[in-house]
Amino acid sequence: MALGLMHGLAERGQRVPDDVSVVGFDDVPEAEHFLPSLTTVRQDFDGVGRAAVERLIAQLNGEAPHAVAPLEPTLMVRASTARPRQS
Repeated sequence: MALGLMHGLAERGQRVPDDVSVVGFDDVPEAEHFLPSLTTVRQDFDGVGRAAVERLIAQLNGEAPHAVAPLEPTLMVRASTARPRQS
């Protein structure tokens, strides 16, 4: 979606990040190759999947559900964002 947004902004004469900052989510492999490269939030989907399966197996074994610590996302700052301009 972020790539589509950047494309649409370019078609309307808006410059990323000069006029608009864009941040994506998921950090797809192509994100660093967009022009400009996309600032994005990287989520540990492998870790989320492992935790879900571990919890499911525990429940299937009759164990009480336990709290799972949230996995922290990582902000991958690249060229599609800029500091806010001073008014």
